[in-house]
Amino acid sequence: MSKDTRAITVGVDGSRAGLDAADWAAREALRRHLALRLLQAGPDPAAPSDGRPSRVTLDRAAVQLAYAHPALDIMARRTETPAVPALLAAAAESEALALGSRGFSDVAGFLVGSVARAVASRAERPVVLVRAGELPEDERVPVDEATPPAKAPYLPVVLGLDLAHPADGLIGYAFDAAAVRAAPLHVVHAWTLPPPSGYVIGTRTLDDTAGLEDANRRSLAVILRPWRHKFPETTVIEEVAYGLAGHHLLKASIQAGLLVIGRATSGPGLGRVAHFVIHHCACPVAVVPHD
Repeated sequence: MSKDTRAITVGVDGSRAGLDAADWAAREALRRHLALRLLQAGPDPAAPSDGRPSRVTLDRAAVQLAYAHPALDIMARRTETPAVPALLAAAAESEALALGSRGFSDVAGFLVGSVARAVASRAERPVVLVRAGELPEDERVPVDEATPPAKAPYLPVVLGLDLAHPADGLIGYAFDAAAVRAAPLHVVHAWTLPPPSGYVIGTRTLDDTAGLEDANRRSLAVILRPWRHKFPETTVIEEVAYGLAGHHLLKASIQAGLLVIGRATSGPGLGRVAHFVIHHCACPVAVVPHD
Protein backbone atom coordinates (compact mmCIF):
# COMPACT_ATOMS: atom_id res chain seq x y z
CA MET A 1 0.00 0.00 0.00
CA SER A 2 1.79 3.09 -1.22
CA LYS A 3 1.81 6.12 1.06
CA ASP A 4 2.09 8.29 -2.04
CA THR A 5 -1.31 7.23 -3.35
CA ARG A 6 -4.07 9.68 -2.47
CA ALA A 7 -6.84 7.53 -1.10
CA ILE A 8 -9.76 7.10 1.21
CA THR A 9 -9.29 4.35 3.78
CA VAL A 10 -12.07 2.29 5.31
CA GLY A 11 -11.89 -0.04 8.27
CA VAL A 12 -13.30 -3.48 7.44
CA ASP A 13 -14.35 -5.80 10.28
CA GLY A 14 -17.08 -7.93 8.71
CA SER A 15 -19.92 -6.13 10.48
CA ARG A 16 -22.92 -4.80 8.57
CA ALA A 17 -21.96 -1.23 9.44
CA GLY A 18 -18.38 -1.86 8.31
CA LEU A 19 -19.49 -3.22 4.94
CA ASP A 20 -21.90 -0.33 4.40
CA ALA A 21 -19.11 2.08 5.35
CA ALA A 22 -16.88 0.39 2.76
CA ASP A 23 -19.50 0.91 0.06
CA TRP A 24 -19.93 4.56 1.10
CA ALA A 25 -16.14 5.01 0.99
CA ALA A 26 -16.02 3.45 -2.48
CA ARG A 27 -18.59 5.94 -3.77
CA GLU A 28 -16.75 8.81 -2.11
CA ALA A 29 -13.45 7.71 -3.64
CA LEU A 30 -15.05 7.66 -7.09
CA ARG A 31 -16.55 11.13 -6.55
CA ARG A 32 -13.15 12.50 -5.58
CA HIS A 33 -11.11 10.46 -8.10
CA LEU A 34 -9.15 8.75 -5.34
CA ALA A 35 -8.08 5.18 -4.64
CA LEU A 36 -9.78 3.09 -1.95
CA ARG A 37 -7.81 1.33 0.76
CA LEU A 38 -9.41 -1.47 2.74
CA LEU A 39 -7.84 -2.11 6.13
CA GLN A 40 -8.64 -5.02 8.41
CA ALA A 41 -6.97 -4.63 11.79
CA GLY A 42 -6.87 -6.65 14.99
CA PRO A 43 -8.56 -10.02 15.51
CA ASP A 44 -10.67 -11.23 12.58
CA PRO A 45 -14.23 -12.28 13.55
CA ALA A 46 -14.06 -14.79 10.68
CA ALA A 47 -10.72 -16.27 11.77
CA PRO A 48 -10.43 -20.09 12.12
CA SER A 49 -10.73 -21.65 15.55
CA ASP A 50 -6.97 -22.19 15.69
CA GLY A 51 -6.53 -18.40 15.91
CA ARG A 52 -4.45 -18.03 12.75
CA PRO A 53 -4.97 -14.77 10.80
CA SER A 54 -7.58 -14.92 8.06
CA ARG A 55 -8.23 -12.67 5.05
CA VAL A 56 -11.71 -14.06 4.40
CA THR A 57 -13.53 -10.91 5.53
CA LEU A 58 -11.12 -8.58 3.75
CA ASP A 59 -11.03 -10.52 0.48
CA ARG A 60 -14.81 -10.87 0.38
CA ALA A 61 -15.23 -7.12 0.83
CA ALA A 62 -12.64 -6.37 -1.86
CA VAL A 63 -14.33 -8.68 -4.37
CA GLN A 64 -17.78 -7.24 -3.69
CA LEU A 65 -16.56 -3.66 -4.07
CA ALA A 66 -14.59 -4.43 -7.24
CA TYR A 67 -17.71 -5.99 -8.76
CA ALA A 68 -19.90 -3.02 -7.76
CA HIS A 69 -17.33 -0.37 -8.75
CA PRO A 70 -15.16 -1.78 -11.57
CA ALA A 71 -13.47 1.57 -12.29
CA LEU A 72 -12.23 1.96 -8.71
CA ASP A 73 -8.58 1.40 -7.74
CA ILE A 74 -8.82 -0.84 -4.66
CA MET A 75 -5.99 -1.85 -2.32
CA ALA A 76 -6.48 -4.23 0.61
CA ARG A 77 -4.29 -4.89 3.64
CA ARG A 78 -4.59 -6.91 6.83
CA THR A 79 -2.65 -6.22 10.02
CA GLU A 80 -2.66 -7.82 13.45
CA THR A 81 -2.04 -4.41 15.03
CA PRO A 82 -4.96 -3.52 17.33
CA ALA A 83 -7.73 -1.65 15.56
CA VAL A 84 -7.44 1.82 17.11
CA PRO A 85 -3.69 2.42 16.56
CA ALA A 86 -3.82 0.79 13.12
CA LEU A 87 -6.73 2.96 12.00
CA LEU A 88 -5.16 6.12 13.42
CA ALA A 89 -1.97 5.41 11.49
CA ALA A 90 -3.93 4.73 8.30
CA ALA A 91 -5.96 7.91 8.74
CA ALA A 92 -2.79 9.98 8.89
CA GLU A 93 -1.88 8.71 5.40
CA SER A 94 -5.35 9.19 3.88
CA GLU A 95 -7.57 11.98 2.62
CA ALA A 96 -10.26 10.63 4.98
CA LEU A 97 -11.08 7.52 6.97
CA ALA A 98 -14.51 5.87 6.89
CA LEU A 99 -15.77 3.61 9.67
CA GLY A 100 -18.96 1.77 10.45
CA SER A 101 -20.47 3.36 13.51
CA ARG A 102 -21.39 -0.03 14.94
CA GLY A 103 -19.24 -3.17 14.91
CA PHE A 104 -19.22 -6.65 16.43
CA SER A 105 -17.81 -5.52 19.79
CA ASP A 106 -20.40 -2.85 20.57
CA VAL A 107 -22.40 -2.99 23.76
CA ALA A 108 -26.17 -3.04 23.28
CA GLY A 109 -27.62 0.42 23.67
CA PHE A 110 -24.62 2.32 22.31
CA LEU A 111 -25.13 3.87 18.89
CA VAL A 112 -21.43 4.39 18.20
CA GLY A 113 -18.86 1.67 18.89
CA SER A 114 -15.84 2.16 21.10
CA VAL A 115 -13.37 1.82 18.20
CA ALA A 116 -15.18 4.35 16.00
CA ARG A 117 -15.50 6.78 18.90
CA ALA A 118 -11.83 6.46 19.88
CA VAL A 119 -10.58 6.93 16.32
CA ALA A 120 -12.89 9.88 15.56
CA SER A 121 -11.71 11.65 18.71
CA ARG A 122 -7.99 11.31 17.92
CA ALA A 123 -7.46 11.04 14.14
CA GLU A 124 -5.35 13.61 12.30
CA ARG A 125 -7.64 13.55 9.25
CA PRO A 126 -11.43 13.61 8.75
CA VAL A 127 -13.27 10.51 9.96
CA VAL A 128 -16.66 9.67 8.46
CA LEU A 129 -18.97 7.50 10.57
CA VAL A 130 -21.51 5.50 8.55
CA ARG A 131 -24.55 3.75 10.00
CA ALA A 132 -25.45 0.15 9.18
CA GLY A 133 -28.09 0.13 6.45
CA GLU A 134 -26.79 3.25 4.65
CA LEU A 135 -27.70 2.85 0.96
CA PRO A 136 -26.58 4.80 -2.14
CA GLU A 137 -30.07 6.22 -2.62
CA ASP A 138 -30.12 7.54 0.95
CA GLU A 139 -27.75 10.37 -0.04
CA ARG A 140 -29.90 11.48 -2.96
CA VAL A 141 -33.21 13.28 -3.39
CA PRO A 142 -36.15 10.83 -3.66
CA VAL A 143 -37.29 10.48 -7.27
CA ASP A 144 -40.16 8.91 -9.17
CA GLU A 145 -39.93 5.53 -10.82
CA ALA A 146 -39.03 7.08 -14.20
CA THR A 147 -35.74 8.49 -12.86
CA PRO A 148 -32.85 6.12 -12.09
CA PRO A 149 -31.74 6.62 -8.46
CA ALA A 150 -28.13 7.17 -9.58
CA LYS A 151 -29.28 10.18 -11.65
CA ALA A 152 -31.10 11.87 -8.77
CA PRO A 153 -29.58 15.03 -7.27
CA TYR A 154 -27.67 14.71 -4.04
CA LEU A 155 -29.21 15.82 -0.77
CA PRO A 156 -27.60 18.86 0.89
CA VAL A 157 -24.39 18.69 2.87
CA VAL A 158 -24.87 20.23 6.34
CA LEU A 159 -22.04 22.04 8.10
CA GLY A 160 -22.23 22.84 11.79
CA LEU A 161 -20.16 25.98 12.36
CA ASP A 162 -19.06 27.67 15.57
CA LEU A 163 -18.41 31.33 14.74
CA ALA A 164 -15.82 31.48 17.51
CA HIS A 165 -13.75 28.78 15.76
CA PRO A 166 -14.35 29.06 11.98
CA ALA A 167 -11.50 26.75 10.98
CA ASP A 168 -10.54 26.82 7.31
CA GLY A 169 -9.98 23.06 7.20
CA LEU A 170 -13.49 22.39 8.45
CA ILE A 171 -15.19 24.88 6.11
CA GLY A 172 -13.07 23.76 3.16
CA TYR A 173 -13.96 20.11 3.70
CA ALA A 174 -17.68 20.93 3.75
CA PHE A 175 -17.54 23.10 0.63
CA ASP A 176 -15.51 20.46 -1.21
CA ALA A 177 -17.94 17.71 -0.17
CA ALA A 178 -20.84 19.76 -1.52
CA ALA A 179 -18.96 20.61 -4.73
CA VAL A 180 -18.08 17.02 -5.66
CA ARG A 181 -21.76 16.14 -5.22
CA ALA A 182 -23.08 19.28 -6.95
CA ALA A 183 -25.19 19.56 -3.79
CA PRO A 184 -26.31 22.58 -1.77
CA LEU A 185 -24.37 23.40 1.38
CA HIS A 186 -26.52 24.18 4.43
CA VAL A 187 -24.44 25.99 7.06
CA VAL A 188 -25.93 26.00 10.56
CA HIS A 189 -24.79 28.17 13.44
CA ALA A 190 -26.68 27.74 16.70
CA TRP A 191 -26.34 30.29 19.47
CA THR A 192 -27.62 31.01 22.96
CA LEU A 193 -27.56 34.12 25.12
CA PRO A 194 -24.30 34.58 27.06
CA PRO A 195 -24.44 34.59 30.86
CA PRO A 196 -25.67 37.96 32.19
CA SER A 197 -22.95 40.37 33.23
CA GLY A 198 -23.36 43.76 34.85
CA TYR A 199 -27.12 43.68 35.25
CA VAL A 200 -29.83 41.62 36.89
CA ILE A 201 -30.92 38.32 35.36
CA GLY A 202 -34.15 38.68 33.42
CA THR A 203 -33.62 42.24 32.24
CA ARG A 204 -32.69 41.35 28.66
CA THR A 205 -35.08 42.65 26.06
CA LEU A 206 -36.23 41.46 22.65
CA ASP A 207 -34.00 44.14 21.15
CA ASP A 208 -30.99 42.57 22.90
CA THR A 209 -31.82 39.15 21.44
CA ALA A 210 -32.53 40.52 17.98
CA GLY A 211 -29.30 42.47 18.03
CA LEU A 212 -27.24 39.41 18.92
CA GLU A 213 -28.94 37.32 16.25
CA ASP A 214 -28.31 39.99 13.63
CA ALA A 215 -24.65 40.19 14.68
CA ASN A 216 -24.33 36.43 14.30
CA ARG A 217 -25.89 36.56 10.83
CA ARG A 218 -23.44 39.24 9.74
CA SER A 219 -20.48 37.33 11.16
CA LEU A 220 -21.53 34.14 9.39
CA ALA A 221 -21.92 35.98 6.09
CA VAL A 222 -18.44 37.51 6.43
CA ILE A 223 -16.84 34.15 7.24
CA LEU A 224 -18.47 32.41 4.28
CA ARG A 225 -17.95 35.21 1.73
CA PRO A 226 -14.49 34.09 0.51
CA TRP A 227 -15.67 30.49 0.32
CA ARG A 228 -18.65 31.50 -1.80
CA HIS A 229 -16.20 33.15 -4.21
CA LYS A 230 -13.98 30.04 -4.23
CA PHE A 231 -16.96 27.74 -4.91
CA PRO A 232 -19.26 29.95 -7.03
CA GLU A 233 -21.33 27.01 -8.34
CA THR A 234 -22.25 25.78 -4.85
CA THR A 235 -25.59 26.96 -3.49
CA VAL A 236 -25.10 28.03 0.13
CA ILE A 237 -27.92 28.22 2.67
CA GLU A 238 -27.04 30.13 5.83
CA GLU A 239 -29.00 29.44 9.02
CA VAL A 240 -28.55 31.15 12.36
CA ALA A 241 -30.74 29.47 14.98
CA TYR A 242 -31.28 30.13 18.66
CA GLY A 243 -30.91 27.06 20.86
CA LEU A 244 -28.73 24.00 21.35
CA ALA A 245 -26.41 23.23 18.44
CA GLY A 246 -26.88 19.47 18.60
CA HIS A 247 -30.65 19.70 18.28
CA HIS A 248 -30.52 22.09 15.32
CA LEU A 249 -27.92 19.94 13.55
CA LEU A 250 -30.02 16.81 14.00
CA LYS A 251 -33.02 18.63 12.58
CA ALA A 252 -31.03 19.81 9.56
CA SER A 253 -29.50 16.36 9.01
CA ILE A 254 -32.91 14.72 8.50
CA GLN A 255 -32.89 16.04 4.93
CA ALA A 256 -29.10 15.76 4.41
CA GLY A 257 -26.76 13.31 2.74
CA LEU A 258 -23.78 14.21 4.94
CA LEU A 259 -23.28 16.15 8.17
CA VAL A 260 -19.91 17.84 8.73
CA ILE A 261 -18.81 18.86 12.21
CA GLY A 262 -15.52 19.97 13.72
CA ARG A 263 -13.33 18.63 16.50
CA ALA A 264 -10.84 20.96 18.16
CA THR A 265 -7.50 19.18 18.43
CA SER A 266 -6.61 21.35 21.42
CA GLY A 267 -9.37 19.86 23.56
CA PRO A 268 -9.93 16.37 24.95
CA GLY A 269 -12.15 13.97 23.04
CA LEU A 270 -14.86 14.82 20.58
CA GLY A 271 -16.52 17.71 22.35
CA ARG A 272 -20.09 17.89 23.61
CA VAL A 273 -21.83 18.72 20.31
CA ALA A 274 -19.90 16.18 18.23
CA HIS A 275 -20.46 13.49 20.84
CA PHE A 276 -24.21 14.14 20.82
CA VAL A 277 -24.47 14.26 17.04
CA ILE A 278 -22.58 11.05 16.25
CA HIS A 279 -24.79 9.13 18.66
CA HIS A 280 -28.07 10.32 17.17
CA CYS A 281 -27.60 11.41 13.55
CA ALA A 282 -29.00 9.04 10.92
CA CYS A 283 -26.91 10.24 7.94
CA PRO A 284 -23.11 9.80 7.66
CA VAL A 285 -21.18 12.20 9.92
CA ALA A 286 -17.77 13.61 8.99
CA VAL A 287 -15.72 14.64 12.03
CA VAL A 288 -13.04 17.08 10.88
CA PRO A 289 -10.13 17.91 13.21
CA HIS A 290 -8.95 21.51 13.35
CA ASP A 291 -6.73 23.77 15.46
